[in-house]
Amino acid sequence: MDFNLNSEQQMLQDSVRRFVENAYTFEARTALLETGQGGSAVNWRSFAENGWLGAAVPEPCGGFGGTVLETALIAHEFGRGLVIEPYLGCAVLAAQTLVASESSGVRQQLLPGLVDGTIRCAVAYSESGSCGMPLPVALRANRTSDGYVLNGSKSLVLGGRDAEWFIVSGVVANQANPADITLFLVNAEAPGLSRQALPLHDGSWAAEVVLENVFVPTDMVLGQPGQGMPALRHGLMHATVALCSELVGAMERAIEITADYLKLRKQFGVAIGSFQALQHRMADMAAELELSRSMLFALLAAIEGTDAAHKERMVSQAKTLISRAAKKVCGQAIQLHGGIGVTEECSVGHYFKRAVVGDVLLGSADRHEAHSAVQLQSELQGLGR
Repeated sequence: MDFNLNSEQQMLQDSVRRFVENAYTFEARTALLETGQGGSAVNWRSFAENGWLGAAVPEPCGGFGGTVLETALIAHEFGRGLVIEPYLGCAVLAAQTLVASESSGVRQQLLPGLVDGTIRCAVAYSESGSCGMPLPVALRANRTSDGYVLNGSKSLVLGGRDAEWFIVSGVVANQANPADITLFLVNAEAPGLSRQALPLHDGSWAAEVVLENVFVPTDMVLGQPGQGMPALRHGLMHATVALCSELVGAMERAIEITADYLKLRKQFGVAIGSFQALQHRMADMAAELELSRSMLFALLAAIEGTDAAHKERMVSQAKTLISRAAKKVCGQAIQLHGGIGVTEECSVGHYFKRAVVGDVLLGSADRHEAHSAVQLQSELQGLGR
């Protein structure tokens, strides 16, 4: 895989970085957090106008025909600026799940709206028993003559606070295999659907969604009944790449902020950055960053391959390594700042908050580590080892 950016990709990265540095300063972000709105409609419109919401959506679906690499570039810069708008939930997870779903009229209607920012859609797949993983699914769908009736609840729905549509995963009642999920497209105003906005530790928002006898017509099923897992895994794969790239960007910026602080903060008449013990800790942080960056590259390379099992395993391994490294690096950044690092006025503490939330989103490091171990054991058994 060639990791050198072409001219268009370089321009994309530069444009997102300029936006973050000019329009998403720490002061501007703080003012945005104080509104409690979970982001700015003006910023979201800017994302759409610059083509960032549809960068990895195919051109026939209204997007710009990019790949997961474009998503990673955008997310990396958003991570540096701690962007709180629901890019991950709406523009990546929901959009890519729709892209991977079998073609349908409703999909063709939604995707252009997601790209131009006029529609927000969120994926309601996580439950209290799955903790961010796609399985198990407790939500049940009872078949009727002209559709399905859904009953169940979903937790930590990214972008669900202001979404007009939800992609809901469920298992059709009396189905033989509980792993054969079906994806239902549900309007947020559907009778029986309720949601509660959930503020997250880093200033972003999610939602808790409860469905009680929610009717979904047959034409609102994405793909074939019982065959929704490939599309959901595709969306989660892209979202995990975006989250990992975002955490790499957050680590990168936290190290820069810390390095600048060590040059300015003085003790005994000299900058504390001259102390060898602190230099060693900065070197350890830089090593963790480079290891995480290499793991992200390995994940991007794996996605270009055709081995589905290898892709799935790499997703879990990357999420495990990078989310743990982000907590370690950003935690060390606070330590090197001292007491000021834990204050709301100091930006470095907000990077640690994002790292903590990032570990929980899309399945924690512990969950993915266990999943990867099970996969590897199964593959070894298949080889007779």
